[in-house]
Amino acid sequence: MKKLYLLSGFLIYFISCSLDGDTQQAIRLLPIDESSTPKNFTFNTKDTITITYSLPNACHQYHSLYYQQVDTIRYLAVRSLEKITNTSCSQQIIKKELKIPINVLQKKDYVFHFWKGKDTSGKDLYEIKTVPVLFKLIDPK
Repeated sequence: MKKLYLLSGFLIYFISCSLDGDTQQAIRLLPIDESSTPKNFTFNTKDTITITYSLPNACHQYHSLYYQQVDTIRYLAVRSLEKITNTSCSQQIIKKELKIPINVLQKKDYVFHFWKGKDTSGKDLYEIKTVPVLFKLIDPK
């Protein structure tokens, strides 16, 4: 019975506590402004690619990287958390850089599709970069 009262108390506490009633949040996809990849990867090593993106205003903050792998293709975009408020946000565009570690574990070339937004008909636009995978030669000595 004590557990039921305790559970009820926690539920009432969590239901009664809320964030500012005038603020809502939404996850938005942001395009990648620029990307930098190495000329090649070496199999079974770790490397890094770098992307830059823009937060459209101070109501946005970085949330996560959208990264989907389909065979050898990687689709990338940036997720932002947008605060939707009744008050205005600074409209200053905020440029950010993100370094993404890549564990090179496939033998085929890596094909990156960096999301650039949508065209006027709503079709996704991508900048496509292919990074070949090289293999270290073991010296037989």
